Amino acid sequence: MSDEIKVGAYICKGCGLGDRLDCGQLATIAEREGKANLVREHDFLCNAEGVAMIQNDIDNEGVNKVMIAACSRRSKNDAFNFDNVAISRGNLREGVIWTRPDTDEARETTQEMAADYVRMGCQEIKYMALPHANEEAASNNNLLIAGGGIAGMTAAIEAAAAGYPVTIVEKSGQLGGGAAFEYKRIPESAPYAELEDNGVAGMVAKIEGDSKITVHLNSTITKTSGAPGRFSADISTESGSTSTGNFGAIIMASGARNYDANQLPELGYGKTPDVVDQTGLEKLAVEANGGPIKRPSDGKVVENVVFVQCAGQRSTQEGHLPYCSGHCCLTSIKQAMYFKDQNPEVDTNIIYTDLRTPGAGGEDFYRSGQQKGITFTKGTVSEVTAGSNGPEVKFNDLILDQEVNESADLVVLATGQIPNSGVDVDAPEPEEGAPEVSVDSILNLTYRQGKDLPHLKYGFNDSHFICFPYETRRTGIYSAGPVRRPMDMAQAKEDATGAALKAIQALENAKLGRAAHPRSGDLSFPNFRKEGCTQCKRCTVECPFGAIDEDEERYPQFNEARCRRCGTCMGACPVRVISFDNYSVETVGQQLKNVDMPDEFDEKPRILVLACENDAYPALDMAAQNGNHYSPYARVIPVRCLGSVNTIWVTDALNSGYDGIVLMGCQKGENYQCHFVKGSEIAHTRMSKIDDTLESLSLEKERVATYEVAITDIERAPQLINDMAETVEKVGMSPFKF
Repeated sequence: MSDEIKVGAYICKGCGLGDRLDCGQLATIAEREGKANLVREHDFLCNAEGVAMIQNDIDNEGVNKVMIAACSRRSKNDAFNFDNVAISRGNLREGVIWTRPDTDEARETTQEMAADYVRMGCQEIKYMALPHANEEAASNNNLLIAGGGIAGMTAAIEAAAAGYPVTIVEKSGQLGGGAAFEYKRIPESAPYAELEDNGVAGMVAKIEGDSKITVHLNSTITKTSGAPGRFSADISTESGSTSTGNFGAIIMASGARNYDANQLPELGYGKTPDVVDQTGLEKLAVEANGGPIKRPSDGKVVENVVFVQCAGQRSTQEGHLPYCSGHCCLTSIKQAMYFKDQNPEVDTNIIYTDLRTPGAGGEDFYRSGQQKGITFTKGTVSEVTAGSNGPEVKFNDLILDQEVNESADLVVLATGQIPNSGVDVDAPEPEEGAPEVSVDSILNLTYRQGKDLPHLKYGFNDSHFICFPYETRRTGIYSAGPVRRPMDMAQAKEDATGAALKAIQALENAKLGRAAHPRSGDLSFPNFRKEGCTQCKRCTVECPFGAIDEDEERYPQFNEARCRRCGTCMGACPVRVISFDNYSVETVGQQLKNVDMPDEFDEKPRILVLACENDAYPALDMAAQNGNHYSPYARVIPVRCLGSVNTIWVTDALNSGYDGIVLMGCQKGENYQCHFVKGSEIAHTRMSKIDDTLESLSLEKERVATYEVAITDIERAPQLINDMAETVEKVGMSPFKF
């Protein structure tokens, strides 16, 4: 292909565009102002004939950059998918005619909006290049799994079945995790009525018989470096010997440990051996092996057992767990069946405040427990004491509203799960004099951001539970099982299967130099102009994914396989030396600069909207589809992430005469919905300092507003634009108009 740039601009007249807009004028603007080399109009650009027309121009007319002025860039991607050309989109449908009323009064401003989007599309495509796979792309099909419990074994079995070699590293001397010590499991198949074998032996046998699966017992991962497609891990045994393996992706399935019931003396734990936690009861059931379960203190056959739900969890009390551990109610029903299945005359009472039975068969399993005679009492237990004949349980019956004392042979506390998630890389430094807490690292990453995966609230591994489950802030490393969130065995299997599929996708993308997620398949990668770098380290610090290291001279060293292509580094760079082939300071900067800027006497303000492509931009599209209109003076530019917004765009927009600027990012904080985790948060921090720029330009601070917008905000998102239009009307036009 020739190095000469030849831009083809294509104006669609379908979906009502030809009825609402003067497409001939738009074509003229593309030719004269946009300097497109070839301009064509078509009645339905996305149909076979229209697509063939564009392809013919690519094949025979030398077009190597395509600007399509039609529907949103979120639509018709299959139709407008042309190989070996850069493509930009001008949103005339959702962004113009659907967001404006079809009236004679609105026709002029509607046409002006469309004309600007054509100008913007032509400018964007001029500064875009076709991205190519990075030369550092590496190919490795091996999958590393940290942890040999139910989640780890499931991930290994599923990945091996798909044809990928797997290595399991298990810290203990056997596979199975906590499930290996369970007598029975909650049923996983219809009719969800009877208990099933724990299944561990069958899974272990399958692993031992699979030549694609290698197991390291009594071993830990002592060092992990590299990136998707080329991870390197040191695996060390208890004896001290170490071997090194290379892997394409990693799954962290390190599980969870039990909450320490010794912190619950008020519930009798530690004061009498006849108060046990759920793990303790499993041991008693295994010892009984189908026979009558005996209490620890004197070997008496248990005839009366009380289960205390939410023991030390779902509580704001210091030292307790504030969350629900998910499996406990189902586990108590299962354990009550241990007694009922052996002897229906055993009195089993489950005392709960809220009974939760998640999963497909949860309700059926609960009904089965009722039919077997398990008693369910809604109440709150205040105290368990050691009586003369066994534990005494004091609780408030919430149905009868009265205090009750119940004697039992055995009391079982449903304590919670604490994730084995390693070192919290985001934890603040301990205060001087504070006791040291020893936490073993699971992965021992060499990343500058820390040894392990970042934690969410309560210490569970970070993964985007709404948009991208299993995916973490370390590209190519996935978390599964109760290290990710509290869950039972069935949920852990489902979790592990999903993580295995994601890991396979990551290593396959790594072979091709493509992004894994959320811009899956994107070949673009940060380009870095070293001679302009000031070594400020903002890009390395702000990257949410640990994709940037430092070389020996302390310059940024970009790692394409770890990169999510969010552009946060580009937004962070104060000297603008970081860019992508198809997304850069120029592709956005030239768009906003080439909007037609009326002077102050025209009384037609201009409002720049920088909208996150993952939530805010779709919300605006859907708002238009639902007939929710917004100001005709707004010009919307989608950005990969609000974290990619460079403050130079804001400064340039203000200097160019924009009267207001609205930035729309995703929800940030603990319950973040930002697809790039920290991007929206970082952008809010940057924009909080923009007041100084406004003050230096003698402009009102109200002219720039930053918002968190969800994809469901189809009414709120357009209203935020209208609010800015009202603000501009109140404070007046920008004095920078020319």
